[in-house]
Amino acid sequence: MISCLRLSRAAAARPSTRSLATQAKNNWGSPVPIVGHVPTAHDRTAPATLHLKSGQSFSGKAFGAPTSRFGESVFSTSITSYTESMTDPSYRSQILVFTTPLVGNYGVPENSRICPDNGPPVLLESSGIQCAGIVVSDVAEKYSHYLAVESLHQWCDRHGVPGITGVDTRAITTLLRNNGSTLSKLAVGSGHEVRPQDSEYVDPAFENLVAQVSTTEAYTLNPDGDVRIAVLDFGAKANILRSLTKRGAAVTVFPWNFDFNTVRDQFDGLFLTNGPGDPKHCMEAAVNVRKTIDEWDKPVFGICMGHQVIGLAAGLDAYRMRFGNRGHNQPVLALANSGAIKAGRVYVTSQNHQYALELIDPFPKGWEPFFLNANDASVEGIKSTEASGKRVWGVQFHPESAGGPLDTIHMFTSFLDACRAGVSGTYMPSKFKLDDLEAHL
Repeated sequence: MISCLRLSRAAAARPSTRSLATQAKNNWGSPVPIVGHVPTAHDRTAPATLHLKSGQSFSGKAFGAPTSRFGESVFSTSITSYTESMTDPSYRSQILVFTTPLVGNYGVPENSRICPDNGPPVLLESSGIQCAGIVVSDVAEKYSHYLAVESLHQWCDRHGVPGITGVDTRAITTLLRNNGSTLSKLAVGSGHEVRPQDSEYVDPAFENLVAQVSTTEAYTLNPDGDVRIAVLDFGAKANILRSLTKRGAAVTVFPWNFDFNTVRDQFDGLFLTNGPGDPKHCMEAAVNVRKTIDEWDKPVFGICMGHQVIGLAAGLDAYRMRFGNRGHNQPVLALANSGAIKAGRVYVTSQNHQYALELIDPFPKGWEPFFLNANDASVEGIKSTEASGKRVWGVQFHPESAGGPLDTIHMFTSFLDACRAGVSGTYMPSKFKLDDLEAHL
């Protein structure tokens, strides 16, 4: 695994880069057995209650860690990939309500993996569970999958994350849709039925969650790649980095607030990742990115939080949505042609966000809307105009999925094609066949 993180050729001019074995903090460290942790059996009688600050309480049975947690309750409509959702850093500090009725039936796989494509050495989206707790209608006590090594209960217990089952997730989801994402407490064990005082609820919106999940030191993946991509890590999902290294890129990952302008001449493109929370906590990054866009003529691509940071840099504002979009079935309408994307086509996408960019008319000079959500008309993408001479794209959704549909996976190929064109001076779009799709996941 350490070979995945060798120093890059330009390491001497960059922030100190360390191997996986000694890295101070990133999302690919060894899976966490909590120090001194003794696994607990699933006590089917242990009580738990989900208290919403809006006044409602839902009592059921506990599983996972025998501990109570505060967080913000949000719901996801995805019907599979609960392990990927729970390890997504964008769910930091959130209590995740799954609308699908049965969760845990295929267990949890071993998360560490050999990295044949020099990507992150994890199978899931980070090395551990990121959400504060989970809420399910029916947790599976038995699981069946050839890769599974433990149950959902065992995994949550090992990572100190509580869960509640036997509650009406349809009623909870209806409340969250009507009232918006809501501060909550998942209370477990003795005293679970006692409602917290309003002053006790912790609002993660006031925290810089990105700073909690971003790497603290630079590191490099696939250093011998043919095109050099810098990544600003706002809470990167592993499959974003894997999608770049699989396509031959050498990827150097920097902390979220690193000033890329100090090293930009060493790279062929800049990528901004997903991340949790309010993008306005990342104004330092937006100011840096604004300078990059103004002064640099190479491609820039942002996903989710990265898209919002690009929007702030362009002069757009961001706002908090009522309940956000989380799931694997969000339709977006393309408004412009770009690479593999065709204007007028609707793409089905995977999403996880609470904030969105404002749609204004006119758009800032040099920018245009790229995608709109077909359900709520929120901005799902922006891009630089051809007249601007820039090559900048941002999308609110996740082209890399994990899990979810693959309608827009080709955007990674298009981005790297543009970066390689800057190296060679000639644009040679990649030949992409449907039969090759699985190899590009």
